Amino acid sequence: MDEWQLCTPLASTFTVLLLSFSAWWWLTSSSSRKKPPSPPAFPIIGNLHQLGTLHHRSLHQLSKKHGPLMLLHLGSKPTLVVSAADVAKHVLKTHDLSFADKPVLGFLKKIFYDLKDLINLPYGDEWRKLRSIATRELLNTASVKSYNSIREQEIGLVVERITRDYCCSNNNSLSATPPPLNLSDMFLSFSNDLISRAAFGKKHLSRETARGEKFLTTMVEIVGLLYSFTVGELIPWLGWINSLNGYNAAIDRAVKLRDEVFDDIIEEHLNMVGPTEGSSGNKHNFVDNLLSIYKGYTPGVSIDLVSVKALTLDVLTAATETSTTALVWIMTELIKNPKVMKKLQDEIRDVAKGGKHCISDEDIQKMHYLKAVIKETLRCHPPISVYTRSARERVNLMGYEIQPETMVLINAWAIGRDPSYWDEPEKFMPERFLNSSVDFKGFDFQLIPFGAGRRICPGIGFAEASIKYMIANLVHKFDWALPDGVKGEEIDVTEKPGLTIGKKHPLIVVPTLSLSA
Repeated sequence: MDEWQLCTPLASTFTVLLLSFSAWWWLTSSSSRKKPPSPPAFPIIGNLHQLGTLHHRSLHQLSKKHGPLMLLHLGSKPTLVVSAADVAKHVLKTHDLSFADKPVLGFLKKIFYDLKDLINLPYGDEWRKLRSIATRELLNTASVKSYNSIREQEIGLVVERITRDYCCSNNNSLSATPPPLNLSDMFLSFSNDLISRAAFGKKHLSRETARGEKFLTTMVEIVGLLYSFTVGELIPWLGWINSLNGYNAAIDRAVKLRDEVFDDIIEEHLNMVGPTEGSSGNKHNFVDNLLSIYKGYTPGVSIDLVSVKALTLDVLTAATETSTTALVWIMTELIKNPKVMKKLQDEIRDVAKGGKHCISDEDIQKMHYLKAVIKETLRCHPPISVYTRSARERVNLMGYEIQPETMVLINAWAIGRDPSYWDEPEKFMPERFLNSSVDFKGFDFQLIPFGAGRRICPGIGFAEASIKYMIANLVHKFDWALPDGVKGEEIDVTEKPGLTIGKKHPLIVVPTLSLSA
């Protein structure tokens, strides 16, 4: 009897454990059946070995085998990869709120002021406040138009420099040959100067100054570092590798150089902003408006100094790098496709005929083929090829159970080349947009170079205006060729890795003043 009494609780305990184990096994196995398709992974590193130098292309190849929604394991980080427009619509529209966060990674915290910037801040009240401030002070339609004079001045300087230094020799000798033009470098300087004037009111960061050159070099380095999926980041117990291979040192060095320049400029503006200046006063630039809010001169709104720096850093890094990349690819495709170039030149020169010195906004509105060329380039070469999101909660996505904090990679490059949506997707064909309502404003998920949903890039209007004006003026004023008689079809279009996917080699060209301009 005593033995029976002893065995009864043991049997009960064993039964409970058995039932618990069975329930756990059923739930986990059931859950595993609900996970998206996934390629085989190695222990510890997962699928890290399958990411090539150009992530967007590696992910695209994997998606061809495993589907437009697949699950990778990047080290210890479960990562959802989206490679089709219909899946992107579910993530960025149907379940937008569930995927409204960004991944929290250590190197991002170092670079972006502990993630207090608009790009990386977790979704919530603080994020909404910062986005409202950024939109009101720099990126709304009225603000974009108010920067027209700055845009025209900077583009005018580019045209003047090309005419003076690259279309005729310095000594006016007919036998002298002007040097070829590094258009990639010129676009970088233009984008940097334009956003610097919009942000600060003057060219604090011009490449013609030692401070500006140092800052821009640092920003380019930071953008390169942002691209890395490092073993030390994704496998925490191997974090020491990032110290051994110099990655942490590179981040620290870049942040230190950034602060040396950035803090000095912010301090200078902080001392100048008074109660009658800023968003309601005479100083029309982004930083002074933010500092006016920080000092309490704008009723009903508040912001701390770290957020001022973080927001400004977002504007400088995002606008400069993405605009430069887009401009380089547009001119590359135009030179590579002479018929497209000729058709665009005919349109622009017809609209701007009569010896117009400057192309107006009214002129731009009439240039439908120009808009088609820009859309087609952004389809083929989205400046940021892969966007990131993070799951805020457990969500059922198209029948699959996605766990909280799952990282999401949205392959905009692959989506732009999906044959389900695009005829001859590998062909550069602006005509596809002439009778199409498809746009890149975030409502058509087959074309999302700026993202979509709550976290769509707020700088679309600013970037679009700058790109249109620059391309229209360059195509209007000049004819373009490659050095040494190289044909356009032979132009090198090799990509370079990075957060933005630009040309690996600079775009070197030979401009000639157009007789018809």
